[in-house]
Amino acid sequence: MTTKLLLAGCGKMGGALLEGWLQRGIQAGDVTIVEPNEEIRNTLSADHSVNTCSSAQELPQDLAPNVVMLAVKPQMMDDVAPLYSRYRSSDCVFLSIAAGKTIAYFENHLGKDAAIIRSMPNTPAAVRRGITVACSNSHTSQQQRETCDTLLQAVGSVEWVEDEDMIDAVTALSGGGPAYVFLLVECMAQAGIDAGLPNDLAMKLARETVAGSGELLHQASEEAATLRQNVTSPGGTTAEALRVLMADDGWQPLVTKAIAAATARSRELAG
Repeated sequence: MTTKLLLAGCGKMGGALLEGWLQRGIQAGDVTIVEPNEEIRNTLSADHSVNTCSSAQELPQDLAPNVVMLAVKPQMMDDVAPLYSRYRSSDCVFLSIAAGKTIAYFENHLGKDAAIIRSMPNTPAAVRRGITVACSNSHTSQQQRETCDTLLQAVGSVEWVEDEDMIDAVTALSGGGPAYVFLLVECMAQAGIDAGLPNDLAMKLARETVAGSGELLHQASEEAATLRQNVTSPGGTTAEALRVLMADDGWQPLVTKAIAAATARSRELAG
């Protein structure tokens, strides 16, 4: 790719994306990173030979990026986003990975005619197994969408929605989803301990079971329900556990309630 990239913020998600881009053939010289943390800047320069600076004010006057990725924390965006409005043009698209910041928010800070894509990745991006959902405004060209799709695919799969309101539910489901899975591991391990297993063994069993099941689900062509049925013998121990978990007061209503609460909170933050 010959896309000129400007990355504002290079924390965990920005760093994961950067590594994915470089592995996919983007040239280090085509990437400029604004990162206030000196230690991170030094590491980026030493490990990847990318261009870095500590603030947007230090960027070269002749810099003309095709994509400006806004990867700073949402609470910092009020101060950061306006600094990049000078790159607004038909040749540049702004790609945000900040939770809770709407397209309208960025239009207010960057210009009503700016090409803007709002996206929501999740933390498995760190191991190239993330999933991102994105939505663009009307000023974004098909080519710009395709370019950003390619950039986001560097850390996992990508889906697009036309209705931006869906991003709140996406944030609740896949954005927060890894935390729910990690909590499942904690709960399984504790249940094993309560059943008499040593702490270390219970945690190892829970971790390996969830990780292995995830990989099986990733590789299998069957639906999740079919995989569940395949491991459940009628009248057996798994069936007895599922009788509890699939009861009217089991997992489904609890997870539905949790996702609804997270969705509502996402809308509150966006508002």
